[in-house]
Amino acid sequence: MFSPSQEEHCAPSKEPVKYGELVVLGYNGCLPNGDRGRRKSRFALFKRPKSNGVRASSVHVISTPQASKAISSRGQHSISFTLSRSQTVVVEYTHDKDTDMFQIGRSTESPIDFVVTDTVSGNQNDETQITQSTISRFACRIVCDRNPPYTARIFAAGFDSSKNIFLGEKAAKWKNPDGHMDGLTTNGVLVMHPKGGFTEESRPGVWREISVCGDVYTLRETRSAQQRGKLVENETNILQDGSLVDLCGATLLWRTADGLLHTPTQKHIEALRLEINAARPQCPVGLNTLAFPSINRKDVVEEKQPWAYLTCGHVHGYHNWGHRSDTEVNERECPMCRTVGPYVPLWLGCEAGFYVDAGPPTHAFKPCGHVSSEKSAKYWSQIPLPHGTHAFHAACPFCAIQLTGEESCVKLIFQGPVD
Repeated sequence: MFSPSQEEHCAPSKEPVKYGELVVLGYNGCLPNGDRGRRKSRFALFKRPKSNGVRASSVHVISTPQASKAISSRGQHSISFTLSRSQTVVVEYTHDKDTDMFQIGRSTESPIDFVVTDTVSGNQNDETQITQSTISRFACRIVCDRNPPYTARIFAAGFDSSKNIFLGEKAAKWKNPDGHMDGLTTNGVLVMHPKGGFTEESRPGVWREISVCGDVYTLRETRSAQQRGKLVENETNILQDGSLVDLCGATLLWRTADGLLHTPTQKHIEALRLEINAARPQCPVGLNTLAFPSINRKDVVEEKQPWAYLTCGHVHGYHNWGHRSDTEVNERECPMCRTVGPYVPLWLGCEAGFYVDAGPPTHAFKPCGHVSSEKSAKYWSQIPLPHGTHAFHAACPFCAIQLTGEESCVKLIFQGPVD
């Protein structure tokens, strides 16, 4: 009889266990300049060949910087809480054979598994847009149980190249009633678990802040305030399908392996695109055939590309008339119903991880024109996403542009057999 470990050893071709995937909001399938190495729009977390998790072991109260440095340089993971110039609490961590750890942040150093930079709304070229990032270099870590049900937990802050986490004098930190130290990172790690999982019936949950040790708190008054929020004792740092993680500059969607099994694939979305194009929708004015461009050409407006009036939803080919005024450049009058509103090219939402169902692409987000299923569009229209240091607003998941109007999406009206 094989033990599980022997079985794994004897069957190297066996599919590795997938814990889940992180998808960065604001990108439509890949980064604007392409996915490169650890920097990409989607990151899968697989069971590691050998565990690299850690757990708290011993605590040291240090009165000199030299002693603190001596402990930090032992080669073990540690978290240092600087209380004053003369006192630091160092919590040493030891290897945990039952967990795998994955680290996320802006740093490109080796401890970071998934490099995340600030999301620029509108999928613009992001190489030169950000002057000063608000994302921490070692922003957070996700720890997954190596045994079923493969629970994933999130913690603020990540270990640096010296295997240390340093919370300086100015960082929010405290001693809990049970005696263990905890703290928050400068701009915080916020998490929102949707009510009812990631389905068309889900409702937005409440945004919370996660501490360095994984406890859940209400939000601070401002993003980097010194005073922590209140402990929320009946909530945990366990990620669920559809949980959102905000790093103050980028928001990540967590999809569980099981949740992804019920999500449309890239092939399914491509099949829906071909199905719409095969029905040969027409411009009701020019009578020319319209076609959604291929997924590989989703940044360049093409001649046959569908355009829509976002107030009424009528789909047309491109035309350069119908302007109502010189000041409102994007305000056009629909020739079908005379409704005035934005007139934009339509883009198919290609990132399958953002879909809550496998329905046909019938609705467009306002004002960007990204198209998804009705249930997916309505789901994202109701989700408040952190913006800046204290604002929240709904945004298109495919480009991160803030949604506008009372109805943040519109049903598209195609001329011809597609309706």
